[in-house]
Amino acid sequence: METQLLDYFRPVIDLFGDHPYLRAIAVLVLAFAIANILAFVISKIVGKLVLKTGNRLDDHVTKLLRTPVYWTVILVGTLMAIELLQLPAALSKVGRGTILSILILIWAGFVIRVARLFIRTMSARSGIHSVIRPQTQPLFNNIVIVIVVALSVYLVFNTWDIDMTAWLASAGIVGIAVGFAAKDTLANLFAGVFILADAPYKIGDYVVLDSGERGKVTHIGIRSTRILTRDDVEITIPNSIMGNTRVTNQSGGPHEKFRTRVPIGVAYGSDIDQVRRVLTEIAQQDPDVCEAPEPRVRFRQFGPSSLDFELLCWVENPELRGRVVDALNSTIYKHFKVEGIEIPYAKHDVFIKQMPRAWSGTTNDADDKD
Repeated sequence: METQLLDYFRPVIDLFGDHPYLRAIAVLVLAFAIANILAFVISKIVGKLVLKTGNRLDDHVTKLLRTPVYWTVILVGTLMAIELLQLPAALSKVGRGTILSILILIWAGFVIRVARLFIRTMSARSGIHSVIRPQTQPLFNNIVIVIVVALSVYLVFNTWDIDMTAWLASAGIVGIAVGFAAKDTLANLFAGVFILADAPYKIGDYVVLDSGERGKVTHIGIRSTRILTRDDVEITIPNSIMGNTRVTNQSGGPHEKFRTRVPIGVAYGSDIDQVRRVLTEIAQQDPDVCEAPEPRVRFRQFGPSSLDFELLCWVENPELRGRVVDALNSTIYKHFKVEGIEIPYAKHDVFIKQMPRAWSGTTNDADDKD
């Protein structure tokens, strides 16, 4: 590559005679000048043109492109200068390998940044059925990093003329050993990938596990999921467990609203229409209860010592459930007291049909004979 470029710039290089050091310095100066010109064109001219497109993605790509292009021109000029100096073969090989390795790393970093920018943009524009979503964004970022790093390592090894066959064979053996040793870790990893792709829950959702834990999802990682309970205690659960247990997402469904149930029993003989009216008015007056769907009252059953009702109402999100139930219970107790509606409690009435004869003051004839 550098030989072809030298032939292209040969008329300019020949102006500095046959002295190798002067020719090398001239190439470096020329490369520095071209790099600055290209950087100016990209940042000023191309940058202004892409601003007119109304697309923010190409603006960011243009800004990211300036640095790798600048250093690519300078490093290619350095390669040409090394070729002109006619250094010993070993030293020339080291210099060429070092510069090409730096070039590979520079462009690998550029590709990773552009790919992550593209993934972030696609995630922000995602729909319900999109593959790239906020939940799967970390997964695609990690996949891009792994692919680019692996390809960069391969290219760097080729640059230094290192045979990759033995390395790949060794990596396969090590991979099998690591797979057996890190079975649980790999199970968490694959479960995390499926959770991010399937998205049964997202950050901010309230979930309930089979084991009884309930809380807000604060982090979804490749290895584990973190849940903040209502006691402000963070629980870290391996993804292998999350992927093999039933998870109730209380924030899922068509909307985030959560249905709250308040059971209440009233004494037999109470006016059930009055009970319905009072419970409905209490729910409608609470500011945290949603107007739609509207609150409703259900007469559930004839209990052992009460008529069992249930007040059904909706709150904006599951986080408000405890506070709303507390407020409704307090208001129900106060209003029932004012309305004269009795809230029964468990009690037993004992009826004595006949007192024992020994307690009645009479004795048996047989007892008298004794």
